[in-house]
Amino acid sequence: MAAWTFTTPIIGLYSIVHYYPGIFKAISPHYIVRFFLRNKKEGWRMLGGTVLCITGAEAMFADLGHFSKKGIQIAFLSSIYPSLVLTYAGQTAYLINNVNDFSDGFYKFVPRPVYWPMFIIATLAAIVASQSLISATFSVIKQSVVLDYFPRVKVVHTSQHKEGEVYSPETNYILMVLCVSVVLGFGAGNAIGNAFGVVVIMVMLITTVMLTLVMIIIWRTPPVLVALYFVPFVVMEGSYVSAVFTKIPEGGWLPFAVSIILAMVMFGWYYGRQRKTEYEIANKVTVERLGELLAKPEVQRVPGLCFFYSNIQDGLTPIVGHYIKNMSSLHAVTVFVTLRYLLVAKVDERERVLVARLGPDGVYGCTVQYGYADSLSGGDLTAQVTGSLRRHFGTAEAGAEEAARLEAARTNGVVHVRGKMRFYVGEDAGWFDKVMLGFYEFLHGICRSALPALGTPLQQRVEIGMLYKV
Repeated sequence: MAAWTFTTPIIGLYSIVHYYPGIFKAISPHYIVRFFLRNKKEGWRMLGGTVLCITGAEAMFADLGHFSKKGIQIAFLSSIYPSLVLTYAGQTAYLINNVNDFSDGFYKFVPRPVYWPMFIIATLAAIVASQSLISATFSVIKQSVVLDYFPRVKVVHTSQHKEGEVYSPETNYILMVLCVSVVLGFGAGNAIGNAFGVVVIMVMLITTVMLTLVMIIIWRTPPVLVALYFVPFVVMEGSYVSAVFTKIPEGGWLPFAVSIILAMVMFGWYYGRQRKTEYEIANKVTVERLGELLAKPEVQRVPGLCFFYSNIQDGLTPIVGHYIKNMSSLHAVTVFVTLRYLLVAKVDERERVLVARLGPDGVYGCTVQYGYADSLSGGDLTAQVTGSLRRHFGTAEAGAEEAARLEAARTNGVVHVRGKMRFYVGEDAGWFDKVMLGFYEFLHGICRSALPALGTPLQQRVEIGMLYKV
């Protein structure tokens, strides 16, 4: 990228001096006004062909995961922007004297002696430049997963210090398949350029509208300042949007097709998650209800230590009641574990594991807080939770009895229980629920578990299923 940034403006300066030294007078707005007056509708249509000159700017937000805002500003103003201006000015100077080379203007304006070195630099720079879009995709998918708007995929944090540096293997493979499919399907570069142009300008227009809403609703910016920002950008970007919309039949339809598919996936996932959350909250098992279930004579307390994972912060998942009713048993010591993901690298050891008694003998609640750089292996987690429980028991006689019971249960065996609640869509369900919840079940079946990989031994894992009739 450094080679690209510093070599193209040098060639641009050579081209300016060699072909048209007066090219910088094109910066004057006088010429664009004359251009539109002379070309009218055709000039408006030509706007769609200039969108690709500003691509990359829409993905700059992804760099905030890797660099500071000031670092990006310094790099852009000191190198990227002047490099682009000189490069485009040089190409324009060449094209003024070689009007028939517009379809391959970049490589044609490169002097023959340095053609092959520039070909290699341009190819490598294109590969690196694509990483901004790829990393932007990783960032958006990661945020969507955190907000529970997208099926869970694997997200790897590649930095111990920056939360925004992420990588998603599944997303990467999907991008690869889509890229290869687009190239093979479209073939010609014009159609791909049209699709890319629609994406770029639509992202910019949507960003302008969203930022305006933030200024009005969150920042409480005075209306005059909002208008000073909103009106010029919407007029400018709206002109480009109207121009690129003429390219929709010529490849511009692709981003709309991809957007519709993604919107369907996100809506189907969100609808299913909302229905599931509503059911869990309405049917959660309270501590009092848990005591009533365990007090029944047919319910036995079997030897062993059980870690029962739940995703409800206030109360217990309905799967607990389902398990006790059908199995008529619960382990002598049962710890209901809730894992809470925090947007920090590492959680302090003193705040890592929070434990409390839940009422019935041998039943405890535990919240494990972890960051993106924390390791949650099964053995370490078991040791951390039991250690926190011992500290919680204290040194009193009652505490010593609980500690002895915990150690005996651990000696008898440890089991990690995960609950899986699935929808059962009956014949009496409406057609909308049949379609959306069926789609959600499909997505749920192919996505990753909500719990992080704990690394527990296979012989200690138990999964309890529960059907929720719609």
